[in-house]
Amino acid sequence: QVQLVESGGGLVQAGDSLTLTCTASGRTFVSYAMSWFRRAPGEERKFVAGINWNGKTHYVDSVKGRFTLSKDNDKETLYLQMNNLKSEDTGVYYCYAGGGYWGQGTQVTVSS
Repeated sequence: QVQLVESGGGLVQAGDSLTLTCTASGRTFVSYAMSWFRRAPGEERKFVAGINWNGKTHYVDSVKGRFTLSKDNDKETLYLQMNNLKSEDTGVYYCYAGGGYWGQGTQVTVSS
């Protein structure tokens, strides 16, 4: 069983930055692919960024150049650095671990 706890969301202005964190427990963190998904108002949950077990990252086109995903295996924590936030980045951000594990989500609201 894996537990994922997200934090770092909030209400910001367009152009601001936020860093989301996802702390994992219950299983070896280092060997699993991890991702962030976003559920925008009225939409389905969609992939935003992911990192493979070997550290290779990939992003949805809309966040490339603005978001940076990283993880600290010693702290078992996944980070999503979000810069130059836009109103369309608004949504609930969920951490996902390979094997079907989801966090509870953290709300990000970007006002224009």
